[in-house]
Amino acid sequence: MADRTRGQRDEEGVRRFVEHLAMMLTEWGFPRMPARVLGSMMTADEESLTAADLAERLDVSAAAISGAVRYLTRIGLINRVPVRGSRRDAYSLPENPWYQTSMLEAELLKALAALSDEGVAAVGGADTPAGAKIAEMRDFYLFLEGELPLLLDRWRQQRATRRAAETRITSPAG
Repeated sequence: MADRTRGQRDEEGVRRFVEHLAMMLTEWGFPRMPARVLGSMMTADEESLTAADLAERLDVSAAAISGAVRYLTRIGLINRVPVRGSRRDAYSLPENPWYQTSMLEAELLKALAALSDEGVAAVGGADTPAGAKIAEMRDFYLFLEGELPLLLDRWRQQRATRRAAETRITSPAG
């Protein structure tokens, strides 16, 4: 690998990263094209990218991008922004997409816990073998539901502290 100075992009390395990220997310159940689009958005130095930009970077059709950005917008990982003086839209990452997505997951945890109660009742109660397994799932999701907001608050605090420290380091001495 060639020596690079800090700040120099390795476009081939960027492409590999995007594809590896997409493969990993796909293994976890994330749709492949949205995963590739997300990787491209994350590796972009630009504030926003159009569908045409994304199609060119990924060497795919506009139709493939259309479905991917619709999916990513729906789950809160990207935002649609108008392009001034154009009928086209561009897409950008929210300030903290991982936090936003985790908040959506909190709703899923709550729904899974509620559904677990239905399952426990359907199999005859928590004192049956099947009911005990489902109750364990419910209790786990209730635990996560309670802990996730606390964890996300700690993340916000850590992030703010880190950014404040970075600002002090990069600010000119007064």
